[in-house]
Amino acid sequence: MNVVEHNDWTEIITPKAQLFDLKLKELWRYRDLLVLFIKRDFAAQYKQTVLGPVWHFIQPILTTAMFVILFNRIARISTGELPPVLFYMSGITIWNYFSSCFIGTSNTFIANAGIFGKVYFPRLILPLSLVCSNIIRFGIQLLLLVIVIIFYYIKGVFAVSIGIHTLLLPLILLAMGLFGLGAGIIISSLTTKYRDLNVLISFGVQLLMYATPVAIPSSYIEKSSYKFLFYANPLTPLIEAFRYSILGAGHLNIPLFIYSCAFAVLVLLIGMFLFSKVEKSFMDTV
Repeated sequence: MNVVEHNDWTEIITPKAQLFDLKLKELWRYRDLLVLFIKRDFAAQYKQTVLGPVWHFIQPILTTAMFVILFNRIARISTGELPPVLFYMSGITIWNYFSSCFIGTSNTFIANAGIFGKVYFPRLILPLSLVCSNIIRFGIQLLLLVIVIIFYYIKGVFAVSIGIHTLLLPLILLAMGLFGLGAGIIISSLTTKYRDLNVLISFGVQLLMYATPVAIPSSYIEKSSYKFLFYANPLTPLIEAFRYSILGAGHLNIPLFIYSCAFAVLVLLIGMFLFSKVEKSFMDTV
């Protein structure tokens, strides 16, 4: 009888004994699978749709039009030196990236229970694939924003500003992605036992948007006695920094920006801790 040596195995699957063992090296080994999931996530959204990726143009256009009518025309809330369309569309563009990452990853365990129960691969690949595929969607909407900026520049209404501040864009996008990923996998880890959270996510994200400078400028909030709550929101400095980066409008509050980035990293670490803890037993509860 031949005895199979330990070194003869090509793959060894063991229970995670450590409290915070993510096996990040495996993510690199499974990078081809990550690419496949990114393609799947992007393609699946447009399967059996008529307009396909055009929806990424339609959604910010319609939302911007609604904000212009409600907040600028009816509520008479000034957007300062920025044309209302540029103010709202820039906020919507970066907000859509965060909300897509957050909502998508918050359903990781439940939506992919069938795959998790049949084959082994690093579970963190699925939420990562959602964050990466959403970068493509962000790029489409950023292109629309650039077209609108050029339009206003040609009209002489807005002066294009490109400089060192533009280099902040990748860092802002990274912070938003990490924040959405971390918050999403926290919710995903909790929904394995508490399904009620799924009902609250979409509604909660809608409300959270109005606690950020997406539709309401910071200059308007400055007049309120509740402005400290507005700035305590870690998404506020990131959205303001995005406008500063892409439009050159306003200014960058460095302490608040560092606070937002640190908060995003903290949320990610907490999320990865919960994710590594829950994935050992979630098939028994999903």
